[in-house]
This record gives sequence, C-alpha cells and structure tokens, in this order.
Amino acid sequence: MDFTHFLSSHMLDPSVGGKRLYQTVVEQAVHAEACGYDGVGIPEHHLVNILLIPSPLQMAVKIVAHTKRVKLVTSICQLPIRDMRVFAGEVVQAQALCDGRLMLGVGKGAFGFETARLDVPIEATKEHFDEALQVLEALLTKEEVSWQGKHYNFAPLTIMPRPEDPIPLMLGVMAPPAIEAAAAKGYHVQTTPLSATHGVLESQVEAFFRGRAQNPAATNRLYLQRGVFLVHSQAERQRMVETAHRYYASFDNVFGGPGIVDKGIIRPLPRAQTAEELGQNILICERQEMIDRLSHYAELGIDEVIVTSVFGQDQQATLDMMSALSTEVMPHLRTTQRKV
Repeated sequence: MDFTHFLSSHMLDPSVGGKRLYQTVVEQAVHAEACGYDGVGIPEHHLVNILLIPSPLQMAVKIVAHTKRVKLVTSICQLPIRDMRVFAGEVVQAQALCDGRLMLGVGKGAFGFETARLDVPIEATKEHFDEALQVLEALLTKEEVSWQGKHYNFAPLTIMPRPEDPIPLMLGVMAPPAIEAAAAKGYHVQTTPLSATHGVLESQVEAFFRGRAQNPAATNRLYLQRGVFLVHSQAERQRMVETAHRYYASFDNVFGGPGIVDKGIIRPLPRAQTAEELGQNILICERQEMIDRLSHYAELGIDEVIVTSVFGQDQQATLDMMSALSTEVMPHLRTTQRKV
C-alpha cells in the first residue's frame, strides 16, 4: 500500500492570509517527501475558506520546484467550471514543468455553492463533466480535434504544445455505480466515504473491483481518501476527534448542505453525526489500531491511501503526525497485499 498526503489547505481563521496559507501547504509537501510519502494530493475549491487551492496545477508546479521525487496528484480538478480548450494546454504545460510527476485527477465538483456561482448548478455537473472529459481526452491524444456537442462546439484545432509524456488520468467518484463504470473503462479511481461508515467504504471498493473485472487487462489503481490521524493517547484522540467534528460542521454546510457562506467564510452548522460517531468512522486512533485498520484496507485491495489529516490543528501538530505515521505505521503496510 502506498500513501499520499492530502494538502487540505484550510483558512478557518481568515486573518491567516493567502501567503501564510500556501507557505504551510508547500511546507507539508516538502515534509511529505522527506517522510517517504509517495505523493501529495492537491485539492481545488473556489470562493470558500476550506480546501482553498483555486489552481491545483499552479500549486503542483510550485511544489515540484521544492521536491525531487514525490508524485503530484490533483485531487481533483473540476472540469465543469472550465473550458477544456484552455485547460488541456494548461495540463500539458504543467506536466512538462512537473518532470512527468503529475497525475491528473478530475471530477465534476462537490460544492453546490461553488459550482452555482460559477454558472453550473450542482445537478448539471455530471452532464457537463461527461462531455468535458471526452473533449479533454480527445485534445490530449489527437493532433487535431473538432467538436459538436451540447456544451462544446468548435472547428478543428490543435492543443500546443503536444504532450510528450503520458498523463495518468484518475476520476474522482463516490457513488458505487459511477466507480464501477470508471473502473470498467480502465481509469484510475479516487473515492472516499468522507465521514461515513466502513460499510460505505466497502461498497465503494467492491464496485471498483466489479468494474475492473470487466476489463481483465486493466492495471488501474484504487485510491482511497480517508481521514487519518495517528495519536498517542486517548486524551489526544478526544481532542482530535472534536477538532475534526468542528471541521465537518463547515464541510457539511457546502457538501450537500444549504451552502451558507458569509463573505467567503463557511458558516459551521450543527451536525446530526456526533463527534464519537465520526471518530469511529475515520481513523483517529493509536498505533496498533491504525495498523490493523489500514491493513484491512490493503486486504480489501486499496492501492493507495490519500491521507487527510488537517482538520484545523496547528501546522506543527500536522508535521509531527506526518513524521509519526511515516515511522510507526507506514512501514507495516508497504508490503501488505490484497487477499485473493
């Protein structure tokens, strides 16, 4: 099993400012490489103060200048809010500047507040995404492309410069039918149960392998994004569970919630899920429990865990946790394989 550190990039305190926010992101990426993580995951969101990286490709280019090995995973770029004729060129440029280390994760978007204000209602994002993905793949793989569709109509054109290296493509999807369909087509898949139960996670994993079974020659991989924080006492666990619960009070507001945002700051709302229920679902636990639970993930067939460990704690606590996870837990998972 491999590990990617997710660069959550929250500005829960707006007085922090963008300069300091992105300094912490780059610092985490550099530390991830030093700790032996395989990659870093770069989110994309706009107009709100969580997961706030408006340009993940730009961030990938910044990080590659400060690292030597770590993979840069966009997690994810939202296709419906972009013009693929512009985006395809940006992807080619980023791949060239990232020395072939870029993995392009794409999806339809998740926050209705965000997509609606960028003129794509959340209920229309899948339709936009499906066509945009076809257009993007055509532009990246064919020298000259024309298109007549619902959202794109253009005469023949060529994206310049042309890609020189393969650009690995990963789809970010959560619903089991969509996961199965993506896996059957040979795409790498990123999924997450967010704060839901282990049963939801298992249904997502099962869908991936049902899809991949339809394409025996496929070598696509399954990436699981999951809340993970290694603690060393029950008192620390309680503090981190409460911190994570406060974060999800903001996240739930824009993910399927009413989208109440005050001048860019998401208003925390009461949650139906208790802090302890959340703590049972995500992995905020001590060393042996962490090893056991991640080992089960590996046995299910999860190839890579995108570790989400920033819930609003200070930067040093994040860096310390990353170091501890890399020395106390990750070595036990490196050779763990799926049970056949």
